[in-house]
Amino acid sequence: MAEQGCLLSFGPRVTTLYRRAAGYVARIFQGANPADLPVEQPTTFEIAINLKTAKTLGITLPLTLQTQADEVIE
Repeated sequence: MAEQGCLLSFGPRVTTLYRRAAGYVARIFQGANPADLPVEQPTTFEIAINLKTAKTLGITLPLTLQTQADEVIE
């Protein structure tokens, strides 16, 4: 979302979700009952900041937030 112009985006790491989904599919193909598989929640999250949008809005984001971000768009 930050790449499209939003100020911040925060959410689970999509590549990790795909990898875990593939593991579920593999278990089902190996004969596991889908109802018996545990529900898992994401454990890795990423944050992206769009500094161009922040500048347009007149917002100054703290440097500590910028250094913790996985992606900073300028």
